[in-house]
Amino acid sequence: MPMEKAQRMDSTKHRFFAPCPRGLEQVLDNELRALGIPATTAMAGGVGFQAPWATMYWVNLWSHIASRVLWEAGHRAYRTEEDIYRAAHDLPWPEWFLSSNSIKVRVTAHRCPLPSLDFLTLRIKDAICDKFVSATGKRPAVDTRHPDIRIDAFLDSKSVTLYLDTSGEPLFKRGHRITTVEAPLRENLAAGLLRLAGWTPDEVLMDPMCGTGTIPLEAALMARKIAPGLARSFAFERFRLHDAKRWAQLREAARLKQRKESPAAIYASDRDAEAIKIAQRLFQGAGVAIDIRLQQKEILSLEPPAPKGLLMINPPYGVRIGDPDELESFYPRLGDWLKQKFAGWRAFVLTADPRLRDTIGLSPSRRIPLYNGALECRLYEFRMVQGGARRKLGQDSVRAK
Repeated sequence: MPMEKAQRMDSTKHRFFAPCPRGLEQVLDNELRALGIPATTAMAGGVGFQAPWATMYWVNLWSHIASRVLWEAGHRAYRTEEDIYRAAHDLPWPEWFLSSNSIKVRVTAHRCPLPSLDFLTLRIKDAICDKFVSATGKRPAVDTRHPDIRIDAFLDSKSVTLYLDTSGEPLFKRGHRITTVEAPLRENLAAGLLRLAGWTPDEVLMDPMCGTGTIPLEAALMARKIAPGLARSFAFERFRLHDAKRWAQLREAARLKQRKESPAAIYASDRDAEAIKIAQRLFQGAGVAIDIRLQQKEILSLEPPAPKGLLMINPPYGVRIGDPDELESFYPRLGDWLKQKFAGWRAFVLTADPRLRDTIGLSPSRRIPLYNGALECRLYEFRMVQGGARRKLGQDSVRAK
């Protein structure tokens, strides 16, 4: 892109929307403000913000919580399907990407009066392709699995907003995993758990049911100040608007921020030998294996590695893995283990299983509603004092059930 156009893009305040896991909107809002973005608006499902173009690079590179960063390309009132077509057709798509780039259009709506979102998706795709044909004589191909460019449209009852997805692959895909294993906990939710817990890198962290290592990895990236997007590529690199020189400068600035080691120890363990192997490869690929003390061990046989610290536990829920009867008998033993061995620690347990609250035998100081994908969960905090955090009626400080 010519230098003068790059400068013009970066001197203009653009509108962006960063979706995130439900329940983490305020956490993301706080993160964006910490990244130096003053104009933010938290709403259901994410955070809107206004910023120069290069700030979008910075958010993609540094956000632990966002799922994507969407650039608002257009906004217009509508009444009919033809209005939606015109709203898309009037935008200068050929100025933003090439006809040789493949595309995918996704439509979501809330209280939209029009009968078919599939038909609207087709009309928006037709509008974009028709615009390219009129401008270049060529049309972009559609690729619904691995597109170069993703276009998102959101419709409320009266208006349509069209976005270009600047991220490409979702941001929770950090680029470190060698094996294509589907972790039960996505990376941005894991990072959100740590933020909700108030964990800081100078506090000992222990994940005794780490699975393939998602929570310890996020903790190590935070502790080492490693930008979570540093090991991957982004859709904006294919935009005609892309400022490659500025992007290279921001990546180098991120590298210079890194610490050589974590200030405090991070402990991770699991009873599954195969999961431990995958976690070890993950930590090595991310360059943080030295920061995480990993072992294969059953949770209830573990001893506290320090007089105090933070436990982050994500047990199986019985939804994907775990026998329901086995889990029901496990929760009281988990509570006893915490009471007997972890006085002085703060323990957080994420679960979608409502039986945990009634069977663990501990009184939570906080209950935070969250979603793991479509699965409704609770993050429970237990403050382990001498003699345990035994349940006492009326002591819960957060009312959500």
